[in-house]
Amino acid sequence: MSETVLDLKGLSCPLPVLRANKVLRSLAPGARLRVLATDPASVKDFHAYCEQTGHALVAMSQDRETFTFVIQRKADPPGKAEP
Repeated sequence: MSETVLDLKGLSCPLPVLRANKVLRSLAPGARLRVLATDPASVKDFHAYCEQTGHALVAMSQDRETFTFVIQRKADPPGKAEP
């Protein structure tokens, strides 16, 4: 399974979610995106983002000031690819 790493440390809300969304849209269904962020608001933001979009937040951790999120891109509905 492929995994892309996106280092967004130092960026504030809403930039981490916006940039992660842009990358996720370019990934194949089922691919994973590992996001590194330092904004404490990103915890709530990524939970809400995944709930709203249907992507799976498969792991989350914190090491000092860095939050790590692993998001698995959802499958496209049959006959439709995300733009």
